[in-house]
Amino acid sequence: MKTTSSLFRPSLGIPLLLLLALLAVPPVAAALGAQFYVGFLARVLIYALAASALNLVLGYAGLIGFGHALFIGLGAYCVSLSSLAGLESAWPQLLLVLVSCGCIGALTGAISLRTRGIGFIMITLAFSQMGYFVFVSLKQYGGDDGMSIIATSRLGAGIDLGSVLPLFYAAWGVLAVTLLWMHRLRHAPFGMALRGSRQNLARISALGFPARRLQLIAYVLSAILCGLAGFLLANLNAYASPGLMSWQVSGELIVMVVLGGMGSVFGPLLGALAFICLEEVMKSYTEHWMLIFGPMIILIALTGRDGLMGALHWLDVRCCQRGASGRIDATAIVANGAKQ
Repeated sequence: MKTTSSLFRPSLGIPLLLLLALLAVPPVAAALGAQFYVGFLARVLIYALAASALNLVLGYAGLIGFGHALFIGLGAYCVSLSSLAGLESAWPQLLLVLVSCGCIGALTGAISLRTRGIGFIMITLAFSQMGYFVFVSLKQYGGDDGMSIIATSRLGAGIDLGSVLPLFYAAWGVLAVTLLWMHRLRHAPFGMALRGSRQNLARISALGFPARRLQLIAYVLSAILCGLAGFLLANLNAYASPGLMSWQVSGELIVMVVLGGMGSVFGPLLGALAFICLEEVMKSYTEHWMLIFGPMIILIALTGRDGLMGALHWLDVRCCQRGASGRIDATAIVANGAKQ
């Protein structure tokens, strides 16, 4: 005999309900005349995708990198530069994102993975800053001011990603597929070996797994996903800027992953939603919101080791304990009835 509480797992049910609730935002916002929230939550979905990409490297492989903003910026500039050249179709632009982010991710990853710890952090940060200063120096493409996108990407059949509604659903769909892929990857041999390399790289290598190669593959896949997030972000803003490659963006992604829960499937989604919503609320009260927001994030990280997903896993345990006590009580009642 099972109770209702034992059937519901908060760590799975709450994020899934949240993801479905986000899907219902556009029609509700249209009915209420609050279109701002569609664009705002589209931004949340895009950053959740970028945080999921970083989670593959940070949460699964245990590699702390400060360079993923480079690939977001590359994805954005693939849209702006191809638009400037007269290319408006999204599919060739996506191919350009795939090739450029994949190749640069393979090159920078192969070099960065020769180092460990603080060395890996610094060299990924250096690559990101190199990309930033390269695009700052290109005055013909806006330099430090960035460049507006002449024509946003078109998927065909009249679907323009420059419109908020198609972009929202595209970002939601890509994020949903990514989260499903992350869930399957977590329990696949590749994912398990990758997670093992986070714990003990030498032991995984001794077992016959090419740990370095697996980490490089994860890094390249992460770069491509970040490039895809940059592609969507460029269409949302109709703008590309070197600021997308700055170390602050990489730092924000790390905070989102840590806040949501490193190594979890839904942690990046929860972390991105909490981070961006808290930021927006703080901005509405004071222009010195960072003085409040910074200590708040530090406090959350210190008190919740596994982030928001850790709190949901704690609820899982509580539900299981309640369900177990319910089954024990039911068994006792049946036993007493049999005696009588």
